[in-house]
Amino acid sequence: NKKLKLWFTNLEMSAAAKEKKSTSSAPLWKKALIRQDAWDDKEEFLDAIYWLRQVFSAVLGIIWGIIPLQGFIGMGIYLLLSALAVYIYFSIYQRVDEEEYGGTWELLKEGFMTSFSLFLVNWIISYSAVHFG
Repeated sequence: NKKLKLWFTNLEMSAAAKEKKSTSSAPLWKKALIRQDAWDDKEEFLDAIYWLRQVFSAVLGIIWGIIPLQGFIGMGIYLLLSALAVYIYFSIYQRVDEEEYGGTWELLKEGFMTSFSLFLVNWIISYSAVHFG
């Protein structure tokens, strides 16, 4: 009887641990879209900023190519919108303390160069495809 009781107790504890783990390890994209979600892992939040910025840059690159925007005006508007989107995401939407991540500048530059490259490639390809067919 004691062994059976111990077995059920262990079973209940492992089920509770699994349930807790499954809610705390939600997929990154799901967690990134939940407003003011708790970010236990700093790297995970930085990954969320990185990937959201990549998607944002890919979409803007395609839009810029279709519109068609050209030159420094297109780049300048992209830089402004990209920085503004990231700032709004971490300060207003997620309300994180930026000092925990090294300050505002560290969060703003997270994934910037790769997203800028992706933006440029999408902009050039979509512009060439639409306007030079």
